[in-house]
Amino acid sequence: MDGTYIAFAPLQGYTDAVYRRAHWECVGGVDEYYTPFVRIEKGEIRKKDLRDTDPTVNEGVPTVPQVIAKDGDEFSRLCDALQGQGWGRIDLNMGCPFPMQVKAGRGNGLLQRPEHVEEILREMQKRPEVSFSVKMRLGQESEEEGLRVMPIINEMPLVHVTLHPRLGRQQYKGVADKEAFMRFMEGGQHPMVYNGDVVELKMENGKWKIGADAIDSTKLKGVMIGRGLLVRPWMLSDKEPHMVIKNMHAIVYRHATEHLCGDSQILSRLHAFWEYLDIPHKQKKAIMKATTLRRYNEAVAFLSR
Repeated sequence: MDGTYIAFAPLQGYTDAVYRRAHWECVGGVDEYYTPFVRIEKGEIRKKDLRDTDPTVNEGVPTVPQVIAKDGDEFSRLCDALQGQGWGRIDLNMGCPFPMQVKAGRGNGLLQRPEHVEEILREMQKRPEVSFSVKMRLGQESEEEGLRVMPIINEMPLVHVTLHPRLGRQQYKGVADKEAFMRFMEGGQHPMVYNGDVVELKMENGKWKIGADAIDSTKLKGVMIGRGLLVRPWMLSDKEPHMVIKNMHAIVYRHATEHLCGDSQILSRLHAFWEYLDIPHKQKKAIMKATTLRRYNEAVAFLSR
């Protein structure tokens, strides 16, 4: 395994189908873009989520739909819906740390319920036509939670396991524990993908250098990057940052103004594009303060220079 796989992690409200396409067409360098998780809410699958996984809006972009489920029944319903759209590749979120999802037993909360992980294993085994993967954390309260479900995960028919080496209760605070990642990787039976604090990425002598640390193993498939690519979407290319931002913005702007109604809706989507971007503070402040489309266009006029 050469470890060169690169995935773009999902982030709700930011990496929708339009953003994913903009990055793919203007930058590329990504093997798979993961969608924000498809969920069941008030007993029904959210229609908004299914619109984002509609194959017609993802055509030509290497996309993986992600689901979040609390048990085998929810997982089965979500898989049925995605397979009904024509998907043969599905990722399961077992790492979302947000309290509402954890308390419901979804995301990272699933790691505290091995019996429900077993149910999902059985549902996966009923669907040999689907290529599954799992994204997880070390545990919610302790690393032992993740280690306890690893034997079940090892039985799952997976193309890989993505591990963000933090506890759920940490949210995104502290430092990702690369030593814990190595422990999980040695105990796992599937190829592993590293996720967490990837803001600079280099490969040296066949090893990924993530910050100051190198990760090397025959089980390492590659890395998944989330916020790092939202901050510096040009990270995986040698393209000039200004042109990347300009070209991506043009795609997001055109879609927002053609499909959303009123300045408030349009600006909400456009502000999200800029929120993480690494640009001068003065420019970002003017953009984020814009309350009308006219003011916004004045604030982003620097793109045409």
